[in-house]
Amino acid sequence: MPRKVTAVLCTAVLTVAVSACGDGGAKEPAVAREITVWTEENLQDRLEVQNQIIAEFTQRTGIRVKLVGVAEDQFSQTLTAAAAADDLPDVIGALPLAAVREMEANDLLDTETPAKIVDGLGRDTFSARALQLDTSGGKLLAVPSDGWAQLILYRKDLFAKAGLRPPDTYESLQAAAAKLNSPGLAGITLAVAPKDSFTAQSFEHVALANGCELVDNSGNVALGSPNCVRALEFYAGLAKNYSVKGKQDVDSTRATYFAGKAAMMIWSSFILDEMAGLRDDALPSCPECRNDTSWLAKNTGVVTALKGPDGTAPAQYGEIVSWAIPKDAAKDAAAKFVSYLLNEAYTRWLGMAPEGKFPARKGFDAKWSALPAGVTTKKPLAGIYPEDLLDALRESPDTFARWGIPQGQGKLVGATMGELPVPKALSALVEGSLTPATAAAQAKADVETIKRGIRE
Repeated sequence: MPRKVTAVLCTAVLTVAVSACGDGGAKEPAVAREITVWTEENLQDRLEVQNQIIAEFTQRTGIRVKLVGVAEDQFSQTLTAAAAADDLPDVIGALPLAAVREMEANDLLDTETPAKIVDGLGRDTFSARALQLDTSGGKLLAVPSDGWAQLILYRKDLFAKAGLRPPDTYESLQAAAAKLNSPGLAGITLAVAPKDSFTAQSFEHVALANGCELVDNSGNVALGSPNCVRALEFYAGLAKNYSVKGKQDVDSTRATYFAGKAAMMIWSSFILDEMAGLRDDALPSCPECRNDTSWLAKNTGVVTALKGPDGTAPAQYGEIVSWAIPKDAAKDAAAKFVSYLLNEAYTRWLGMAPEGKFPARKGFDAKWSALPAGVTTKKPLAGIYPEDLLDALRESPDTFARWGIPQGQGKLVGATMGELPVPKALSALVEGSLTPATAAAQAKADVETIKRGIRE
């Protein structure tokens, strides 16, 4: 009997075959089909959408679902406690890549069911890169669902006036920051706060562009490489010479760009609805935005992938979120639920936040473009941004790069995101207490210490 299928049979909760209770045990009584699903999409409005999907799934299949919201920063602790109590759910949704690899490292995953789900839906309908990022040792660890991308945003109007090309290389980005930096206008606003995971994500985007990796193919920490030293030097130089002074973070960088006080910014795709004036709690405040809340969106260009001088190809940081099936789950019911969500209910799942949910399945492009984005005001992204940008966003899951994941070091990635050794070294470099070489050496040593503390 699957562990998580409800075993209490003679209660009013169950509606299936209750007459079998108390029959002397001649036959094993039927049990209600019920599964538990954890989701990291735990905001109230998104839980409501998921509960609507669940209600329809139950009506179609008879399988009941208990939905539990789990905060991303509490996932490791919650997972550890549930595993110790032998009380893991049947499905875990919206898991970032590092969390999937953490479950793999602790031998908590069913690595057979995800492939069956993908094959049932059509393997060729999934992003090949998303499947690759979810694969280890030839086994598919989880079912990729959707992703969000790190972006370089820039003021198209200022670039055109200055005769600048889009900032898609180290050289063009630095040239633009230097030329546009002036009193009242930062050339770029960059995160450097040492205790902000956003700083880690922003730097990783820049580092990947230069071929800087967290670990090599043997699992050795590689942050002391010349590629990483140059990436640190480049990022810190931008922050020191052309960004806003102080420990800029996820909120202050957005506020600076929204106020029209920076020509460029690195931020995630989740900013696209806010930049278009669709959220009253995060409205653009530039002078031109006062009469047209969508002005900044109309005058912002977007670069998806960046290339450094030592990089072999343009690279982009991105996150793929997936559906995982824990070991000892009610596999058949779990597979039906995940298949339903990625097919019949997929458009509504993406519609919770289309600016940060690029489909990892093919064939949903047109529907995704038409999905209303925003919170206070709803409007399709296709009505705001040009088609070539939407095309690039839709295609970005096919090219996402990540530190440590391809090398099987997902648990190390998760641990570094908890302790943030790279942002700490980067912040000290910006402040001037470290050189690029010593910052790289410090980050390398700190990550090696973290790695030694991880249970293999």
